Amino acid sequence: MYGDISAKAAHMLGQPAVLDFFAKLIQRVSPKSYQQALAEVQVSQKFLENFCGDQVRFLARSFAVPGNHLGQRSNGYRWPYGPVAIITPFNFPLEIPLLQLMGALYMGNKPVLKVDSKVSIVMEQMIRLLHDCGLPAEDMDFINSDGAVMNKLLLEANPKMTLFTGSSRVAEKLAADLKGRVKLEDAGFDWKILGPDVQEVDYVAWVCDQDAYACSGQKCSAQSVLFMHKNWSSSGLLEKMKKLSERRKLEDLTIGPVLTVSQGRSQPFFGGQLTPVTTEAMIEHMNNLLKIRGSKVLFGGEPLANHSIPKIYGAMKPTAVFVPLEEILKSGNFELVTKEIFGPFQVVTEYSEDQLELVLEACERMNAHLTAAVVSNDPLFLQDVLGRSVNGTTYAGIRARTTGAPQNHWFGPAGDPRGAGIGTPEAIKLVWSCHREVIYDVGPVPESWALPSAT
Repeated sequence: MYGDISAKAAHMLGQPAVLDFFAKLIQRVSPKSYQQALAEVQVSQKFLENFCGDQVRFLARSFAVPGNHLGQRSNGYRWPYGPVAIITPFNFPLEIPLLQLMGALYMGNKPVLKVDSKVSIVMEQMIRLLHDCGLPAEDMDFINSDGAVMNKLLLEANPKMTLFTGSSRVAEKLAADLKGRVKLEDAGFDWKILGPDVQEVDYVAWVCDQDAYACSGQKCSAQSVLFMHKNWSSSGLLEKMKKLSERRKLEDLTIGPVLTVSQGRSQPFFGGQLTPVTTEAMIEHMNNLLKIRGSKVLFGGEPLANHSIPKIYGAMKPTAVFVPLEEILKSGNFELVTKEIFGPFQVVTEYSEDQLELVLEACERMNAHLTAAVVSNDPLFLQDVLGRSVNGTTYAGIRARTTGAPQNHWFGPAGDPRGAGIGTPEAIKLVWSCHREVIYDVGPVPESWALPSAT
């Protein structure tokens, strides 16, 4: 059934008018450029295409192993959890909730879905489309609420498993509240390392700009820190990045308001307190970084001008701050430098040949290992860095990026047994099913069997 539903929904999302409707609806609630919003719908449509026909059935493929005697065999099954919950953030109003919802349904679960209320109209419209494509209304629940209400629902309903995508602090609270019955795709302070082989400078600069500032940096995969080999210093890379950042305009939402919230003293959220990341908060963070010896603003560092964005949201020019590598690693500085802003803000640093150990130490000390990029075509350099890092979605090669994950590869963290993936058969099976073994032993009992001595 769900193969047929996916086929119909993929066909609907592929219609130009429907594509355009959802892209513009996303723009209404999650400020991003039309191209970024359209790409989100296209990835969602391709995902649905991937699970048409018997592909849903194949997700639950089982196996059998012969036993020790006639009539005995063990069968391994992918088994649904049953009642589950899905909680997703504001920054991808369609892609994240749709892919996780369908994964939960494909594996036979009954999900309740909560999308950030600022953007939930997008998924509400998608669910109506799914109903029109044959999704039984009773197969899922959809709730609009604040975080505190959802937290109460989880504690009282006690779902067998909860998938949470969003803030690391909320993720840790839910993990404790729900006694570990969670899968997490939480925030990441994502790194990019430029290797010693300088090439394709214009292309690398463009990818750096996209990774750091597309969707105003409001991606869990956004480039948060750039480790640049000193060979790139004379290539003009930073100047090119500066010029690219200056092309971004509020008029076409290539830069826009920051809707992020972080831990603070504002509204209650999942039992904690969250506060908006305002322009003032980002400038304060920048000024704190500038107190570190040798730090400087490379570009940006100012509020957006001539706009009517409410003060509760951030409105900042794309910003890069240089911090010396040795200073980053100091215990008093590391937590500050690696604080995730979830806005158009990145830290840049430089390393020499004999400082790669320090770069890898910094990458290892970071808490969330989501995406990473190793920009190099030097096979020995790639081998060294990839073999000593852990990020779950790592791009390698001169075209490496940290963002832009499509539907055709795993996206998720590594190094944490609670880590969740999205998009692929492996991700769906890992997140939305558990392993069950059934050992059949139907006989016959041997004719020569006799009651043995007690043991």
